[in-house]
Amino acid sequence: MAKAFGAVPVIETARLRLRAHTVADFDAMARLWTDPDVVRHIGGRPSTDEEVWGRLLRYAGLWRLLGFGYWAIEERLTGAFVGEVGLADFRRTIEPPLHGVPEIGWVLAPPAHGRGFATEAVRAVLAWRDRTLGPGRTVCLIAPENAPSLKVAEKTGFRPFAETTYHGQPSRLFER
Repeated sequence: MAKAFGAVPVIETARLRLRAHTVADFDAMARLWTDPDVVRHIGGRPSTDEEVWGRLLRYAGLWRLLGFGYWAIEERLTGAFVGEVGLADFRRTIEPPLHGVPEIGWVLAPPAHGRGFATEAVRAVLAWRDRTLGPGRTVCLIAPENAPSLKVAEKTGFRPFAETTYHGQPSRLFER
């Protein structure tokens, strides 16, 4: 019998709450994933409602099957949904392969850009990862022109280890 994992932990930082996604997050997720500024470096095109729904379902499945996954990020002061952050094993078709290594990702809504929320959330997830999964390698995939995400990766201890192509686009792989 395969192991099934439990509930998504809540992580609180000085300004943020990382929590499980719910069906009620769909509208905020759809606004996030259809914003051209958000998707410019993540696939390059707005998501359809069907793709956003699939993403929401995938987030729930990651936690159940792997024991880690993505969190919704809310601003503690207002309760506003400001983005998503988490760990996954997407089994990407990419060279070099990333299978079996937690891959961190983050995305924030434009009103949250430039406020340090991404760095704060990534640091919290990495601390959780180290406490829960034990120390080990974590990777991330970033478009070379995505300067804000490159800064977040550097500030949170990631170093480049490969240049590659993913879905026909140049990409950089980082590790910590």
